[in-house]
Amino acid sequence: MRTAPPLLTERLVLRSLTLQDAPDVQRLAGDRDIALMTVAIPHPYEDGMAEAWLRDSSEKFERDAALNFAITRRADKKLIGAIGLELEPEHQRGELGYWIGKPYWNLGYATEAAQAVVAYSFEVLKLNRIYAFHFTRNPASGRVLEKIGMRYEGCRRQHTKKWENFEDSIGYGILKADYDSSVSLSFSGQRERT
Repeated sequence: MRTAPPLLTERLVLRSLTLQDAPDVQRLAGDRDIALMTVAIPHPYEDGMAEAWLRDSSEKFERDAALNFAITRRADKKLIGAIGLELEPEHQRGELGYWIGKPYWNLGYATEAAQAVVAYSFEVLKLNRIYAFHFTRNPASGRVLEKIGMRYEGCRRQHTKKWENFEDSIGYGILKADYDSSVSLSFSGQRERT
Protein backbone atom coordinates (compact mmCIF):
# COMPACT_ATOMS: atom_id res chain seq x y z
CA MET A 1 0.00 0.00 0.00
CA ARG A 2 1.36 3.43 -0.94
CA THR A 3 1.63 6.19 1.61
CA ALA A 4 2.49 9.82 1.23
CA PRO A 5 5.67 11.01 2.91
CA PRO A 6 4.99 12.97 6.07
CA LEU A 7 5.29 16.74 5.71
CA LEU A 8 6.78 18.43 8.77
CA THR A 9 6.19 22.07 9.63
CA GLU A 10 6.98 24.04 12.76
CA ARG A 11 3.89 22.79 14.65
CA LEU A 12 2.39 20.09 12.44
CA VAL A 13 2.92 16.69 10.89
CA LEU A 14 0.87 16.03 7.78
CA ARG A 15 0.73 12.27 7.30
CA SER A 16 -1.25 9.69 5.39
CA LEU A 17 -4.74 9.09 6.69
CA THR A 18 -5.51 5.61 8.03
CA LEU A 19 -8.67 3.78 9.08
CA GLN A 20 -7.57 4.35 12.69
CA ASP A 21 -8.34 8.04 12.11
CA ALA A 22 -12.03 7.33 11.51
CA PRO A 23 -13.30 8.13 15.04
CA ASP A 24 -11.49 11.49 15.10
CA VAL A 25 -12.59 12.32 11.55
CA GLN A 26 -16.22 11.52 12.41
CA ARG A 27 -16.10 13.53 15.64
CA LEU A 28 -14.44 16.62 14.16
CA ALA A 29 -15.94 16.67 10.65
CA GLY A 30 -19.30 15.75 12.15
CA ASP A 31 -19.68 19.23 13.62
CA ARG A 32 -22.45 21.03 11.72
CA ASP A 33 -20.32 24.17 11.42
CA ILE A 34 -17.62 22.19 9.58
CA ALA A 35 -20.10 20.65 7.16
CA LEU A 36 -21.73 24.05 6.58
CA MET A 37 -18.45 25.49 5.25
CA THR A 38 -17.61 22.63 2.86
CA VAL A 39 -19.04 21.22 -0.35
CA ALA A 40 -18.67 17.51 0.37
CA ILE A 41 -18.90 16.94 4.14
CA PRO A 42 -22.39 15.71 5.07
CA HIS A 43 -24.38 16.39 8.21
CA PRO A 44 -25.23 14.39 10.14
CA TYR A 45 -21.94 12.52 9.76
CA GLU A 46 -23.20 9.00 10.36
CA ASP A 47 -21.36 5.87 11.44
CA GLY A 48 -19.37 4.35 8.58
CA MET A 49 -19.04 7.60 6.62
CA ALA A 50 -15.53 8.32 7.89
CA GLU A 51 -14.35 4.82 6.98
CA ALA A 52 -15.89 5.14 3.50
CA TRP A 53 -14.18 8.51 2.95
CA LEU A 54 -10.83 7.14 4.16
CA ARG A 55 -11.08 4.14 1.80
CA ASP A 56 -12.04 6.41 -1.09
CA SER A 57 -9.09 8.70 -0.29
CA SER A 58 -6.72 5.73 -0.34
CA GLU A 59 -8.11 4.46 -3.66
CA LYS A 60 -7.75 7.91 -5.25
CA PHE A 61 -4.16 8.11 -4.01
CA GLU A 62 -3.40 4.72 -5.57
CA ARG A 63 -4.73 6.04 -8.92
CA ASP A 64 -2.78 9.33 -8.59
CA ALA A 65 -6.12 11.14 -8.54
CA ALA A 66 -5.79 12.68 -5.07
CA LEU A 67 -3.45 13.21 -2.17
CA ASN A 68 -4.95 13.56 1.32
CA PHE A 69 -3.22 14.13 4.63
CA ALA A 70 -4.23 13.99 8.26
CA ILE A 71 -3.28 17.26 9.92
CA THR A 72 -1.76 16.38 13.28
CA ARG A 73 -0.01 18.45 15.92
CA ARG A 74 3.67 17.62 16.41
CA ALA A 75 3.46 18.08 20.17
CA ASP A 76 0.77 15.47 20.90
CA LYS A 77 0.12 13.72 17.51
CA LYS A 78 -3.56 14.68 17.82
CA LEU A 79 -5.53 14.76 14.55
CA ILE A 80 -7.01 18.24 14.11
CA GLY A 81 -8.18 18.19 10.49
CA ALA A 82 -7.45 17.06 6.95
CA ILE A 83 -6.03 18.61 3.80
CA GLY A 84 -5.61 17.37 0.30
CA LEU A 85 -5.40 17.89 -3.42
CA GLU A 86 -7.65 16.54 -6.14
CA LEU A 87 -5.03 15.98 -8.85
CA GLU A 88 -5.38 16.60 -12.57
CA PRO A 89 -2.02 15.29 -13.86
CA GLU A 90 -2.79 15.91 -17.52
CA HIS A 91 -2.99 19.63 -16.73
CA GLN A 92 -0.32 19.60 -13.97
CA ARG A 93 -2.78 21.15 -11.53
CA GLY A 94 -4.61 20.33 -8.34
CA GLU A 95 -7.54 21.62 -6.33
CA LEU A 96 -6.71 22.28 -2.68
CA GLY A 97 -9.27 21.46 0.00
CA TYR A 98 -9.08 21.35 3.78
CA TRP A 99 -11.01 21.42 7.01
CA ILE A 100 -9.90 22.05 10.58
CA GLY A 101 -11.83 20.82 13.61
CA LYS A 102 -13.70 23.63 15.35
CA PRO A 103 -11.67 23.45 18.61
CA TYR A 104 -8.58 24.32 16.50
CA TRP A 105 -9.97 27.28 14.53
CA ASN A 106 -8.15 30.63 14.49
CA LEU A 107 -4.77 29.19 15.48
CA GLY A 108 -3.10 29.34 12.06
CA TYR A 109 -3.14 25.58 11.51
CA ALA A 110 -4.95 25.74 8.15
CA THR A 111 -2.43 28.24 6.79
CA GLU A 112 0.54 26.21 8.02
CA ALA A 113 -0.82 22.98 6.55
CA ALA A 114 -1.76 24.63 3.24
CA GLN A 115 1.73 26.14 2.87
CA ALA A 116 3.22 22.66 3.28
CA VAL A 117 0.93 21.08 0.69
CA VAL A 118 1.60 23.88 -1.79
CA ALA A 119 5.36 23.47 -1.32
CA TYR A 120 5.11 19.70 -1.80
CA SER A 121 2.90 20.17 -4.86
CA PHE A 122 5.32 22.46 -6.64
CA GLU A 123 8.63 20.99 -5.46
CA VAL A 124 7.88 17.25 -5.59
CA LEU A 125 4.75 16.70 -7.66
CA LYS A 126 5.94 19.36 -10.13
CA LEU A 127 2.48 20.87 -10.54
CA ASN A 128 2.12 24.14 -12.42
CA ARG A 129 -1.07 25.40 -10.75
CA ILE A 130 -3.01 24.96 -7.53
CA TYR A 131 -6.47 26.39 -7.07
CA ALA A 132 -9.16 26.45 -4.39
CA PHE A 133 -12.67 27.70 -3.76
CA HIS A 134 -14.54 28.78 -0.65
CA PHE A 135 -18.13 29.76 0.01
CA THR A 136 -18.62 33.51 0.28
CA ARG A 137 -19.91 33.06 3.84
CA ASN A 138 -16.56 31.58 4.84
CA PRO A 139 -14.16 34.53 4.51
CA ALA A 140 -11.69 32.91 6.94
CA SER A 141 -10.89 30.34 4.28
CA GLY A 142 -10.25 33.12 1.80
CA ARG A 143 -7.77 34.69 4.22
CA VAL A 144 -5.91 31.36 4.43
CA LEU A 145 -5.66 31.22 0.65
CA GLU A 146 -4.38 34.78 0.45
CA LYS A 147 -1.78 34.12 3.18
CA ILE A 148 -0.34 31.22 1.17
CA GLY A 149 0.11 33.40 -1.88
CA MET A 150 -2.99 32.58 -3.87
CA ARG A 151 -4.63 35.29 -5.96
CA TYR A 152 -8.32 36.04 -6.26
CA GLU A 153 -9.64 34.72 -9.59
CA GLY A 154 -13.37 35.36 -9.42
CA CYS A 155 -16.76 34.43 -8.07
CA ARG A 156 -18.87 31.51 -9.29
CA ARG A 157 -22.40 32.72 -8.55
CA GLN A 158 -24.77 30.14 -7.06
CA HIS A 159 -22.38 27.43 -8.19
CA THR A 160 -23.04 24.86 -5.46
CA LYS A 161 -26.27 23.69 -3.87
CA LYS A 162 -25.71 23.03 -0.18
CA TRP A 163 -28.68 22.07 1.97
CA GLU A 164 -31.28 23.52 -0.40
CA ASN A 165 -29.38 26.82 -0.77
CA PHE A 166 -27.39 27.91 -3.79
CA GLU A 167 -23.96 29.10 -2.66
CA ASP A 168 -21.57 31.48 -4.35
CA SER A 169 -17.95 30.36 -4.28
CA ILE A 170 -14.83 32.46 -4.55
CA GLY A 171 -11.89 31.12 -6.56
CA TYR A 172 -8.18 31.55 -5.86
CA GLY A 173 -5.11 30.19 -7.62
CA ILE A 174 -1.34 30.13 -7.51
CA LEU A 175 1.10 29.25 -10.26
CA LYS A 176 4.52 27.67 -9.89
CA ALA A 177 5.94 30.97 -11.20
CA ASP A 178 4.26 32.83 -8.28
CA TYR A 179 5.47 30.38 -5.63
CA ASP A 180 7.95 31.49 -2.97
CA SER A 181 10.10 28.46 -2.16
CA SER A 182 11.31 29.96 1.13
CA VAL A 183 8.69 27.97 3.08
CA SER A 184 10.39 25.84 5.73
CA LEU A 185 9.33 22.27 5.11
CA SER A 186 10.73 18.81 5.63
CA PHE A 187 9.72 15.81 3.53
CA SER A 188 11.44 12.87 1.93
CA GLY A 189 10.58 14.07 -1.56
CA GLN A 190 9.14 10.80 -2.87
CA ARG A 191 5.91 8.88 -2.63
CA GLU A 192 6.60 5.71 -0.73
CA ARG A 193 5.23 2.17 -0.80
CA THR A 194 4.85 0.14 2.37
